[in-house]
Amino acid sequence: MSDAARSANRTSTSHAKPNIPNRSGPTRRHFLRASAGLLAGTAAGWNLARAAHGSGSDALKVGLIGCGGRGSGAAANALNADPGARLVAMADLFEDKVLGARKRLKEMKPEQVEVDRDRCFVGFDGYRQVIDSGVDVVVIACASRFHPEYLKAAVEAGKHVFVEKPHAIDPPGVQTVIAACEEAERKGLSVVSGLCWRYHTGVQETMKRVLDGAIGEIVAIQETYMRSPYRLIDRQPEQSEIEYQFRNWYHFNWLCGDDIAQSLIHSLDKGSWLLGDQPPLRAYGQGGRAASFGTKYGDVFDHHMVTYEYANGVRMYGIGRAQAGCYNEVSDIFLGTKGRCDLLKHRIEGETEWRYEGPACNMYDLEHVALFSAIRSGKPINNGRYMATSSMLAILGRMVCYTGKRMTWDEAMQSSHRLGPQRCSFDIEPPVKPDEKGIYPVPVPGMTTLG
Repeated sequence: MSDAARSANRTSTSHAKPNIPNRSGPTRRHFLRASAGLLAGTAAGWNLARAAHGSGSDALKVGLIGCGGRGSGAAANALNADPGARLVAMADLFEDKVLGARKRLKEMKPEQVEVDRDRCFVGFDGYRQVIDSGVDVVVIACASRFHPEYLKAAVEAGKHVFVEKPHAIDPPGVQTVIAACEEAERKGLSVVSGLCWRYHTGVQETMKRVLDGAIGEIVAIQETYMRSPYRLIDRQPEQSEIEYQFRNWYHFNWLCGDDIAQSLIHSLDKGSWLLGDQPPLRAYGQGGRAASFGTKYGDVFDHHMVTYEYANGVRMYGIGRAQAGCYNEVSDIFLGTKGRCDLLKHRIEGETEWRYEGPACNMYDLEHVALFSAIRSGKPINNGRYMATSSMLAILGRMVCYTGKRMTWDEAMQSSHRLGPQRCSFDIEPPVKPDEKGIYPVPVPGMTTLG
């Protein structure tokens, strides 16, 4: 995991310029050095976070944007990570979400949740009110289409940021993320990504060994993320169409970027990490809706399969599925000239036989440990490079699956294709509407074009 120790290891890959790399970027040796100090750095992060609060006098104020399940979870992880963290402001589009999350978090962390009623912000300007409320750290975990905009606003205001994946859902959004992370670097601000597996200590140690040549040269990568659909929300009679879509946002492409950006991105990110976060030359794939029918499934695909072709001849195969009643698997299989690695089982087989036997960890806490440790040590970390690259991998995958075309990385990066309107409110015309049976149209490969 190349990020959990970045506050202690300034040679880490997160300190590269946050723009998406060209294909002649960091060498393998750079990544070996980055991996070497990871476990020690993770432990140092825990110690630093606690030592900084021996007197309990220097609290860091945290603001939460997005009060659903992931937002509430991210806030709890932040409070777990640093005893001196104080949650002081919250925002969501919906009041019931804010108040419900505040109640849950207060019960979990009564000494660390200090959110007065007048700091419970509701509506489309709530994110701005959180940013302007005197917080030090902003946690962004709302509908994905807002991530680039909110990240940009937080950095402009001089805040440290944790932002969930995907960090953008279209190419213009990726460009916004790149610019915001470059600005954060200039300002000495930390930006930490919710691509959590880079903070898992067992994954870190396994990846370190693979980068050190334990399975030889990489030949192919298989990334699999097959699961049941995310939480499905039934529409209530009193809800307008646009309110329903905002509440059920995981299942509307213009709000979530499709399932490839919500789940398979985690797996693609690990494959990209192995390849030095260099972009592929091109990609092609297939996808569609095969088993998930009904209003609550919105307009997203329920399966994707994408092949990414890299300049060194390696191919990464991404397999994603979100269907009920099916076989599920989440795995990362690396094939090399001297063996294979099952990353999530922390196992290497072949000329080298090895398995991680170290302690378990909570990677969701550790990503926040990295953030708070960096802030308190005055050594900023910036995950911008892989945030942009991995988000764009998912976007490119969606683009080729929707159109049925093969597309180069450069074509996708230069695309002006944007999902949904630039301005959001409860008064806008819904970007997608159901038919008379309540079914939303989905893209058709070979027929769908990207505007």
